[in-house]
Amino acid sequence: MNYTAAAPAVWDPSFAGADDCLLTSDQCVVRGQHHFVKGLIEIPVIGGDDVFSWGVWVSLSRENFARAADRWDTPGRENEEPYFGWLTTDLPVYSPTTLNLKTRVHTRPVGERPYVELEPTDHPLAVEQRTGITQDRVREIAVAVLHSGSGEER
Repeated sequence: MNYTAAAPAVWDPSFAGADDCLLTSDQCVVRGQHHFVKGLIEIPVIGGDDVFSWGVWVSLSRENFARAADRWDTPGRENEEPYFGWLTTDLPVYSPTTLNLKTRVHTRPVGERPYVELEPTDHPLAVEQRTGITQDRVREIAVAVLHSGSGEER
């Protein structure tokens, strides 16, 4: 019920090991200028208690990234105001692209990935986040992602 992107769309494997680049399972910095955190876009599954989630990367301002990083292991961090960010994961099962959708990143308790709230637009991903998806849609996504090789099931 979860697919995740290993890195933001702008990450290139040649960045690995560079002094001004970092990629962990939760945070990414590219050339010391672009800052990202990993979070979850959660979509309710209609007719049950299940939630489908996309593990995605969101760009944050340098200031918000520094603030989030400073509080990463701090109890009570979930009381932070949401951070504005741009979605930097291209989910190929959606058209138009999901790149650069506006988001709000909600910090959760230590050990939990942030919740990524999409701006309430008419983009199909934003609509699904608001209204939910069926089990048939979950299967459709699974087939599309597995055939594209673009997601890692978690």
